[in-house]
Amino acid sequence: MSAEYDVDLAVIGSGGAAMAAGIAARKADARVVLVERGALGGTCVNVGCVPSKTLLAAAGTRHGALTNPFDGVPTSAGAVDLGALVAQKGELIDRLKQHKYAEVADAWGFPVISGKARFTDQDTLEVDGKPLRARAYVIATGSQPTVRGIDGIEDVDYLTSTTAMELSEVPESLVVIGGGYVGMEQAQLFAHLGARVTVVGRLAPHAEPELREVMAGVFADDGITVVAEHATGVDATEDGNVRVITTSGEQVSAERVLVATGRHSDTSALDLAAAGVDTDERGFVVIDAHQATSNPRVYAAGDVAGTPQYVYVAADSGRVAAANALADDGTEPKSVDYTGLPAVVFTRPQLASAGLTEDEALKQGHECACRILALEDVPRALVNHDIRGALKLVADASTGKVLGVHAVADGAGEIMLAATYAIKAKMTVDDLADTWAPYLTMAESLRIAAGLFRNELPTSCCA
Repeated sequence: MSAEYDVDLAVIGSGGAAMAAGIAARKADARVVLVERGALGGTCVNVGCVPSKTLLAAAGTRHGALTNPFDGVPTSAGAVDLGALVAQKGELIDRLKQHKYAEVADAWGFPVISGKARFTDQDTLEVDGKPLRARAYVIATGSQPTVRGIDGIEDVDYLTSTTAMELSEVPESLVVIGGGYVGMEQAQLFAHLGARVTVVGRLAPHAEPELREVMAGVFADDGITVVAEHATGVDATEDGNVRVITTSGEQVSAERVLVATGRHSDTSALDLAAAGVDTDERGFVVIDAHQATSNPRVYAAGDVAGTPQYVYVAADSGRVAAANALADDGTEPKSVDYTGLPAVVFTRPQLASAGLTEDEALKQGHECACRILALEDVPRALVNHDIRGALKLVADASTGKVLGVHAVADGAGEIMLAATYAIKAKMTVDDLADTWAPYLTMAESLRIAAGLFRNELPTSCCA
């Protein structure tokens, strides 16, 4: 390292992308430092994946007791002590931050310093006013919930997915604005905890239409009302509730309103203009296929760069950003391979996917062949006494190559690991149909669905 630099790589942030960048840099024997202005660990462990999924698991346990399908095994569920659940969630977060972030940083030998970072020019970063000179930089500051575009929203006490998980009591009623993955999870979370919930927005807008229909039925069974329109305005009612107005003029009132209409990136404190780093209209840092920004010394990774908002994508993009930022001239730059990318909505049952949808495959020029398997034909679902769901397999009609797998099922996310392997390995539907699948698992649905490409007549349990 040149004497003119304090470190080889300065990473702004301490979440999944930042930690992966730091580890990748240390593997290359580079000197690296992470700069964090807020809580160690970023979105996932503090306000995203970890807290939401542990609360969803708790809510699902209560809902399972209320909807127990097994005769002779009585279960019941009473009122929820949300304060106790939130406290337990906080303890889990604290443990993971220490074990998966602080201790990992110590083990790899890179410091995480607390302070506010800002660029003063294209080459210089300051932390709390003190210069930190690095040969290269990685921006990994994540994203924040968006509440723009709804008239009156700033005049009411609204919730986001972050603040909702700090409530001490379950609201009697709740309107969730937004039917995407965050809105769906939050809606079902509070419905299963006992709230009366309405969703304003199109449910699962990016899911396969057949599976969207299944999820609509699930939400109806849960007592969740769905108004499939955009919210245009919000105001307070005389009785202290919040009223949401839709594009058609329909009005929905509830005790609380939760906004889940997407995320944006707020990098204003970094003064990226001074660094010559371009951003788009939502504040996301503009990058190329190699995580490079408009400043050749600055890279960006994770949610801040507008990549798919999953922590595993953040981590991979962080590794790529660090490798390219530290690479010698002439080294072939790395990029993130999104082939077979899996996604999971942690509803009950889960909505999950890997690879291309039918529409995406057609737009890419594939001649598509698809098969849909209802869960009533999956033995695991039958023994669970829960056949809500389906699996859709998308294949290239000429080659039989698996292009995408989509499912609504208990454990659908677990199925997607096998689906991702199949897509990455360029397996065909015949390969899947001829591959061992353990009986009485939900993942067996992959083999059964692949068999439908040969014969759509019913088969015996294991045949």
